[in-house]
Amino acid sequence: MPLLDRAPSPTPATGAARSTQHVPAVWLAILATPLAASANSPVLILPDMADTFGVRTATATWLVTVFAWAVAVGTPLMAGLLRHRGLGATLRLSAALIGSGTVVVAVAPWLPLAMAGRAAQAMGGAGLVTAAMSLAGSVRRMGVITAGFGTLGAVGPLLGSHLAGAASWRVSLTIGAVALLALPAVMRRADLPAPPGAGRTPFDGRGAALLVLLATALVLIPRFPLPAAAASVLAAVLLALHIRSRPTGFLPASLLRRRTFVLSTALACAFSTSYFTLLFTVPQLLRDRTDWSTSTIGTGQMLALLTGSVLSMALAGASARMGRPRVLTILLAVGALAPLTATLTPWPSLLLPVATLAVFTTSAGQATLAVYATGSAPAAQRATAIGLFNLGYQLGGAFGPALAALLILGG
Repeated sequence: MPLLDRAPSPTPATGAARSTQHVPAVWLAILATPLAASANSPVLILPDMADTFGVRTATATWLVTVFAWAVAVGTPLMAGLLRHRGLGATLRLSAALIGSGTVVVAVAPWLPLAMAGRAAQAMGGAGLVTAAMSLAGSVRRMGVITAGFGTLGAVGPLLGSHLAGAASWRVSLTIGAVALLALPAVMRRADLPAPPGAGRTPFDGRGAALLVLLATALVLIPRFPLPAAAASVLAAVLLALHIRSRPTGFLPASLLRRRTFVLSTALACAFSTSYFTLLFTVPQLLRDRTDWSTSTIGTGQMLALLTGSVLSMALAGASARMGRPRVLTILLAVGALAPLTATLTPWPSLLLPVATLAVFTTSAGQATLAVYATGSAPAAQRATAIGLFNLGYQLGGAFGPALAALLILGG
């Protein structure tokens, strides 16, 4: 199916699609969007985190990379859990991971232990996002979730900086636990019937493991180019062979053959990589080129990101009237303009508009491309499509900080 073909709107992934529509969209947003603030909260406080553990700032970015990695691999895994075990099991496991991870981060005396805590937080957050998106049921409600991602992602860096200044950087890394406030409202729907086909086929553990191996190798390419690239090729070959022998397994072959799904996911990954790279490089460039304080930089970046989020909501709302070719043209043009401006401009004043362009592209892209990607999938594969699309988006969240560390923070 060509990318510009018209695809149906996504529907909930659960078998009780119609009965979940009365779950207020605001609860779905609260359930999902704190993950964005949690992911971005370390942006301005990496030096403080590095000082605590006695490492370089570039090394401290592992706390960001491992968070993005865990969200990336956790999203399809949680989508598989949702597909096979239903909403209740997904929400309970996600809550347990967020709670335990938050405790570990709050007390960890060593960087590796803190990384483990962040990974648990991220996987739990991925489960809540997957559950929320599966319950959305319409483009409008999906738009509420993606708009919330952009808004809280914009606020995250400055919020993390203020919490670190008022208490500790460790408090800044507990923002994701706010999502647990939505659990009572959503858990009342946790006894809904399991998704269609749940329990009829065994879980494809080998396919899931190979996907995790591939995602992990891809995330490590910016830091360890040659070995990670070799591991990525090997994992991709093994995964392709597995899909060929089990075409209805964890990664359905029929879904991967859909051009709309594949290209939408690839674009989301590219936009996300650019955004997260610029999210970390713009503050450092402003520190190097201006005499602005950390608070001023954080406030400026927040306003720039909020502006981009508002503009992305406008584009997402008008996308149906504009048509798919025009929307894609806008996204591609603005998406290319952001990194080019950051690279070529001699004027620091243009760096904040770069952040606006980057968040506009990734937020509008996530909202519209998610509809294209999941809408192209058969109803029985919607949960899998949501998980794999978000895997592509979150891989960008892992690539970006690693690229920023190589380009700006000194490796």
